[in-house]
Amino acid sequence: MADTDYELFAIRYATREAQRSEHFIGGDPHDGPMPMDYFMWLARGGGRTFVIDTGFNAEVARQRRRNFLRCPVETLAAFDVDVADVKDVILTHLHYDHAGNFDRFPNARFHLQERELAYATGRYMQYPRLSHSFEVEDVCGIVRLNYARRVLFYDGDAEIAPGLTVHAAGGHSAGLQFVRVNTRRGAVVLASDVSHFYENLTSERPFTTAFHVGDMLVGFDKLRAAAPDADHIVPGHDPLVMKLYPAPGPELEGVAVRLDVAPAAGVQVR
Repeated sequence: MADTDYELFAIRYATREAQRSEHFIGGDPHDGPMPMDYFMWLARGGGRTFVIDTGFNAEVARQRRRNFLRCPVETLAAFDVDVADVKDVILTHLHYDHAGNFDRFPNARFHLQERELAYATGRYMQYPRLSHSFEVEDVCGIVRLNYARRVLFYDGDAEIAPGLTVHAAGGHSAGLQFVRVNTRRGAVVLASDVSHFYENLTSERPFTTAFHVGDMLVGFDKLRAAAPDADHIVPGHDPLVMKLYPAPGPELEGVAVRLDVAPAAGVQVR
């Protein structure tokens, strides 16, 4: 069966101010401001719609002191997507900024690496250094969905649909996965937190939230192997994404960008 070409979008829903030293294990010798964006992604094609990660809500934003710009789930309406019609949600992992709002998709099944749920409910969650990145109610909610037979588990790489695959990476979280989506410009790799910023990948310096540093480094290699070239890799939190890619239309300027077109030339990616 031929691969489907998908439309692919990134929806920016929150930001936070941060320093460079917060984003690299071991800090950074040239510390300075390095803000972080938060995204949810949308792929549609072949008569199907896939939501990739579900963000967090305003309450969690207040608790964690994030600048909440908009509800990512409500923003789907701008793409003529009714959340009640969404049948497939891919969760790259269960950290608070990727798995909140899951309950807003009443008819979806959720695609997840099995080891991620084992990690999020296992012995390592007794350590605040690791459990801090999870919201316990999100994790419990996914457990309930599993009992309701609404979670599809994977053990490694898998094809979700023609032209759309998930790839296990681990490292940042034990069951982290990234998503490869076929588009009109070729395969685009949504790195999620395998690489938070372009610079994590280009400098091979992993992000500070780490379960297994070695797996994080191997994850960089997996991203490169899955993508035609560096221009087809999209990091999970880099504000540069909003500068490199165009908005789907004037009404979504600053809100969302198309990832199924080539990035702009002349924008510096470190």
